[in-house]
Amino acid sequence: MLPDQPSPSADGPAESFRELGVGDLPALIELLDRDRDAHCVVAERVVAAQLDPLGSGGPTWGWFSAGALRSALFIGPNVILIETTPAARVEFASKLAQVGRRSSAIVGYREEVLDLWQRLAPTWGPCRELRDDQPLMVCIQDPEAESLEGVRRLGIEDLDVFMPAAIDMFTEEVGVSPVAGGRGPGYRARVAQSISQGRVYGRIDRGEVIFKAEIGAVGRGSAQLQGVWITPRLRGSGLSTSALSAVVKVARAEHAPRISLYANHHNEPALRAYERVGFRQIGTFATVLF
Repeated sequence: MLPDQPSPSADGPAESFRELGVGDLPALIELLDRDRDAHCVVAERVVAAQLDPLGSGGPTWGWFSAGALRSALFIGPNVILIETTPAARVEFASKLAQVGRRSSAIVGYREEVLDLWQRLAPTWGPCRELRDDQPLMVCIQDPEAESLEGVRRLGIEDLDVFMPAAIDMFTEEVGVSPVAGGRGPGYRARVAQSISQGRVYGRIDRGEVIFKAEIGAVGRGSAQLQGVWITPRLRGSGLSTSALSAVVKVARAEHAPRISLYANHHNEPALRAYERVGFRQIGTFATVLF
C-alpha cells in the first residue's frame, strides 16, 4: 500500500501522485460523474466503501495537477482506469510495475488501456488475451420491443438450477472455468450474493435456465449489465431481443435509469440484439486479461 500523503495545495507541486483517502471522496465523485456509464463499477465499490481498500477490494490511486484530482486508478480484482491523462498513466504504470500484478484484468477506455498496457507489458506481460475493441453501449429509455414472458428476478431458491448456466457463461466469456482449481465454493458464494442482492434475472423452463443476465454494478445513476447468456440450443431463435427487453425494463425500474454494457466487437449477433433493444454506442473499451 502506498503512503497516504497530504493533498497538494494550489501553491504546492504542479503534479503529484498518492493513494486516495476518505478526504478525497468528493473530488473522486466529481471525477466519476464525468462519465457515469463508464465508471459505475468504481462508483459502487469505492464510494460505498468510503475509499477504504478493505471494503472496496483494493486501493485507489490519484493523480493531481495544480492541486486538483485529475485522474484515478482503482486496483482491485480488476485495474480500472478513471479519466487518466497521459502524464498520469506514466506514473501509474511506474507504480504498478513496482508493486506487481495482483489483478486479473485491466479495464477502461481503449486509448487509456492500450497506453497503460504498452508501458506495463515488459514487467506484467505476457497477457492471456487482449480485447481491444469492445463497444461501450447505453440504454436510457424503456425498450419498445416486446418483452419475453417468464423473465424474472431470480431468488436464492433458484441457485442450484442457475449455477450450470452461470458457469457456462463465465467459461465462454472469460476462457477459463470459474470453478477450476478448487474455486467452486467461492464462486458459488459470489453468485448467491448477487442473487440475494436482487441483481440476477432469467427465465427457467422445466428446470433449465434458458436465459440469464445480471446487474454487475450500480453507481451514480447508472447500472452495468453483464453475464448475458442464452442456452446454445436457442441461439439464433430471436429470443435474445425479447429477453433483453424484459431485463432492461425491470433494471431501469429497480436499479438505475441508465443501463450500460460493453461487449466484444466480433459478437455481431449480440450487438444487433442490443441495438434492437435501444442500446447505442458511446465509446470503446479494451480489456487486458491475465
